[in-house]
Amino acid sequence: MRAFVLTGPGRAAVQDVAAPVAGPGQVVVDVERVGLCGTDVEFFTGEMAYLHDGRAAYPMRLGHEWCGTVSSVGKDVDGSLTGLRVTGDTMLGCGRCRRCGSGRQHVCERRAEIGIRGGWAGALAEQLLVPQTALHVLPERIDVVAGALVEPGGNALRAVEAACLTAGDRVLIWGPGSIGLLAAAFAAAQGAEVHLVGAAPESIAFAGSLGYEHTWTAQTLPELPFDAVIDATYGPDVPRAAVELVEPGGRVVLIGIAGRPSIVDTRALVLKDVTAVGVLSASPGLAGAITRYASGAVDPRPLVAATVALDQVEDVLAGRRPPGAGAGPKVQVDPRR
Repeated sequence: MRAFVLTGPGRAAVQDVAAPVAGPGQVVVDVERVGLCGTDVEFFTGEMAYLHDGRAAYPMRLGHEWCGTVSSVGKDVDGSLTGLRVTGDTMLGCGRCRRCGSGRQHVCERRAEIGIRGGWAGALAEQLLVPQTALHVLPERIDVVAGALVEPGGNALRAVEAACLTAGDRVLIWGPGSIGLLAAAFAAAQGAEVHLVGAAPESIAFAGSLGYEHTWTAQTLPELPFDAVIDATYGPDVPRAAVELVEPGGRVVLIGIAGRPSIVDTRALVLKDVTAVGVLSASPGLAGAITRYASGAVDPRPLVAATVALDQVEDVLAGRRPPGAGAGPKVQVDPRR
């Protein structure tokens, strides 16, 4: 089969590789859509931390936001899965440790991550091997575009849930990229007043085009009481600003990962009685994202600017916008092209 293979920083090619074969407890998925994200870019540039601590190594196959149809199943797998459209969890725990036993396989020390960590080949290929335990069957109402947005949606939903918002609360979401805009959609769906802060005029304008009235830069942000602040950026200075901006007794949610350490005065957390929460992985939020997409409460599809073929992936990871792309932050790949 054809697959996008990253061989080193800035070096990649579409190659013919062996097609996967489902072993016990596994399925093979015919991939229909894959989303590209900032993590993929970090692997392409060589900046991703896992490359430097031995948890990932070139050559590698990216792709952890995906959906497709089950084409074959291994031993001890329910054959009725064949032909169903699915997506899946990125985090594959060892299944034996205390964390996995308590439902926290996404922080298992020995976990693999599809397309990211531990050598598990990702979805930028015609087919993908996945454990049955990682699968989520998609309702018919969720098409392939939304299906490949379940993984980032699960991350964003977890961030909103960590903010503990109720109807009428005011939330500030810093970073109108894919995760930030999905978080805005989930927060708005439950009645929160959403404010978005961005740096690029294009991203702020796109957020406004989705119907968000309260869009700001850091310089124009008004002095308002925010019940929660969600940091969905790569900015090392944003966590400090979030703690300053949130109301006493409020919540700061950190889902973005900066390239260098952030400095936060923990005295401010204590004196303001602020709860700070870190969010890693969509795992506990996947089912909720699917439910909200299927109900129509949240439609993630406007975020997709373009869909490209495998041989265009390298250009996108290098920062080149696909010809004719829309204004949204997300580019998807159809490996069948």
